[in-house]
Amino acid sequence: MNIERFRYIVVEGPIGAGKTTLARKIADGLGAQALLEMPEDNPFLEKFYRDAERYALPTQLFFLFQRVNQLRDLKQADMFNAPVVSDFLLDKDPLFASLTLADDELHLYRQLYEQLRPQAPVPDLVIYLQAQPETLVERVQKRGIAMESGISEDYLYRLCESYSRFFYHYEDAPLLIVNTEHLNPIARDEDFNLLLNRVHNMRGKREFFSRGE
Repeated sequence: MNIERFRYIVVEGPIGAGKTTLARKIADGLGAQALLEMPEDNPFLEKFYRDAERYALPTQLFFLFQRVNQLRDLKQADMFNAPVVSDFLLDKDPLFASLTLADDELHLYRQLYEQLRPQAPVPDLVIYLQAQPETLVERVQKRGIAMESGISEDYLYRLCESYSRFFYHYEDAPLLIVNTEHLNPIARDEDFNLLLNRVHNMRGKREFFSRGE
């Protein structure tokens, strides 16, 4: 499928939305490079899920520097030589910081973020995977990742609401909002092909894609 207009695609969504799996599947299907988060490399993440107040700042700063380094390498390598599909959008990084950091920590974080943000390229398309908080809680529990066992339902609910507010106002790149309640492009090839076709035919700045039962 021709994606010449979209050389840099980002798949985003809260924990449990399936963004990493879908980004990898899109990259494989389109012969693109996958640029994925590496949460397993963050030495503070598991501690954060157990004691958020103590470990929020180092967890957040590690992710910020990690993501900026990945995107800087992408930008310097002339990403337009080949299409890229990523599972993270740097612009949404402050969303997590706002949920977890104390006021003085958040002030420090924002100073660093504003200095580093210009190093990140702007996507040609963002695909936002949307789901109800109850669905996300069920998915996180079902996949049974040990590190995620400490995630509270309250945190997932607040995270889901923050994502909704963030993308309601997002205007930096074309946005395709995908409701995944009844659409499963990860497990069902028919749904995956429907999604690719919708991406291929997207013409507006902001579009919504869902599939009713």
